[in-house]
Amino acid sequence: MTTTTGGGARTAPATRKPVRPRVAFGFPLLGLALAVAALLSLAVGANPLPPGVVLDAVLRTDPALPDHLVVIEKRLPRTLVGLTAGLALGMAGAVMQGLTRNPLADPGLLGINAGASLFVVGAIGLLGVTSPGEYVWFAFGGAALSAVVVYGVSSFGREGATPVKLALAGAAVTAALASIVTAVLLVDQSSLDQMRFWQVGALAARGMPVVAQTTPFIVGGALLALLLGRSLNGLALGDDVARGLGQNIARTRITAAVAIVALCGAATASVGPIAFVGLLVPHVARSIVGLDYRLILPFSALAAPTLLLACDVIARVVARPGELQVGIVTAVIGAPLFIALVRKGKAVRL
Repeated sequence: MTTTTGGGARTAPATRKPVRPRVAFGFPLLGLALAVAALLSLAVGANPLPPGVVLDAVLRTDPALPDHLVVIEKRLPRTLVGLTAGLALGMAGAVMQGLTRNPLADPGLLGINAGASLFVVGAIGLLGVTSPGEYVWFAFGGAALSAVVVYGVSSFGREGATPVKLALAGAAVTAALASIVTAVLLVDQSSLDQMRFWQVGALAARGMPVVAQTTPFIVGGALLALLLGRSLNGLALGDDVARGLGQNIARTRITAAVAIVALCGAATASVGPIAFVGLLVPHVARSIVGLDYRLILPFSALAAPTLLLACDVIARVVARPGELQVGIVTAVIGAPLFIALVRKGKAVRL
C-alpha cells in the first residue's frame, strides 16, 4: 500500500515474515538472557564469586562477610545502573526512530548528549562538581533543555516538527554545543580530566544515589513510551494516514518528545553518552518481532539492558587486572553488528 505524506510518497510497512512464533519464544528467551547477564554482572569482577554466594548475598546479606559487601555495595548498584540505563537507551532509540522515521536516530540526534556534556562541563569547571551523584542533575538538565530547544526550533513553520526538521535542528544544535564543549575543555585542564571518564560512558563508580535519582524519570518515560506503540505504528504509515486513522499528530509528537527527554536525559546523566545501544537494539527488535511498535518497545526494553550488562562484564575481564569503560566495548561490538544488519538490509526499513 502506498500513501502520500507531507514529505512525499511512502510505502506502508508490511510484515515480511510471520513473527508470532518468534514473539512467543523470543520474549521468554530474552528474559532469561537478561537474568543471566544480571547474575554475571553481580558475580564477575576482580574477585570472581560463585553464583551461590551471589544469591546468598542478595537474599541473606551478612555485613560481616566481605564477599557479601562486595556484591551489595559495589556490584549491585552497578548492575542496577546498567539495567535502568540500558532500558532507557533501548526504548528511547525505538521511540526516536519511530518519531523521526529515521533509521539512524539515537540519543545523540536531538542534541541530548551534547546538551548533557555542556552542562557537565559547566558544573565541573564553574562549580567544582566532581562526583556522578552530584552532576547527574546537571547532565539531565542539559539533556532536557537541549531537546526542548531542538523541538522548539523544529516546530517553526506551517508543518510543525516534521521528522526532517527534527533531524536537521538536532544536528545543528549538537554541532554548536559540541564546539562550545571543545572550546571549554581546551582551556580548562581540570574539566578535561573529569570529562574523560564521563564522556566515554561507564557503569563503574555509580552508586545507589544515581539509581534513586534517575529511576523515577526512566519509569515515567518508559510508561509513556509503551503508550505510544499504536501511535508510532500510525506515524510509520505517514502523517496523512495517521490523521485519517483519527490520530492527533501534534499530541503524539509532544508525548514522544517528553518520553525521549526523560529516557535519554536520565540514561545519559547516569552513565554518560554510550553509543550504539539505542541505535542497534531497535533494529534487532524489528528483525525479530516485526514492525509493530507495540512489540518493538518491550523487546527493546529487555534487549538493551541485556546488551549493556553483557558489554560491562566483557569490559571487566578483557583488560585484567584493570578494566575498560563499557562505552568502548559497546562501540567495538555494536559497530560490526550494525554494519552486518545494514548489509542484510534490515537496518534501513522502518
